[in-house]
Amino acid sequence: MRLLLALSRGIDALNERVGRIVLWLVLAMALLSSINAAARYLFNRSSNAWLEMQWYMFAAIFLLCSGYTLLHNEHIRIDVVSSRFSRRTRVWIDIFGTIFFLLPMSILILKLSWPIFMNAWVSSEMSSNAGGLIRWPARALVPAGFFLLSLQGVSELIKRIAFLQGLIPDPVEKPQIAAIEVLHADEQVNR
Repeated sequence: MRLLLALSRGIDALNERVGRIVLWLVLAMALLSSINAAARYLFNRSSNAWLEMQWYMFAAIFLLCSGYTLLHNEHIRIDVVSSRFSRRTRVWIDIFGTIFFLLPMSILILKLSWPIFMNAWVSSEMSSNAGGLIRWPARALVPAGFFLLSLQGVSELIKRIAFLQGLIPDPVEKPQIAAIEVLHADEQVNR
């Protein structure tokens, strides 16, 4: 299990780094959007390439940060239902969901998107819009994003199993929340 936890830390570090780099694309996309809008309204100039670049950046943010989002446990959950269960039961639900839903779906999309990317790469597919961009970079984002998500799914699975074995603390618990709960528990003891 020690080797698997080391693998998990490596995957976490990869998604953390990718996520922090890609988050800068939000600023770049906002700046590009502003420049494009200003050029269109002030100078009556527009470019399909600039619009497509915004779409590519949005796709990169969404796809490449999916593993980062899972790492930070910021993905969508049905907390209304799961909050009624014990922590161990929620961990088992996470394991079940990862094995039977997240990983099969991610791997299937990765597998199906790879030939589409390769076709765009080999054919040097171009946008059908006048002045548009080449398409393979956008097509590459889908398999890359789902690869990162699949890796993070494996990492989360490892951490959940290690937690159930008592080897690591709760991987979902946020440090600041844990610290507040410890302070609250100390106050209860001191009374």
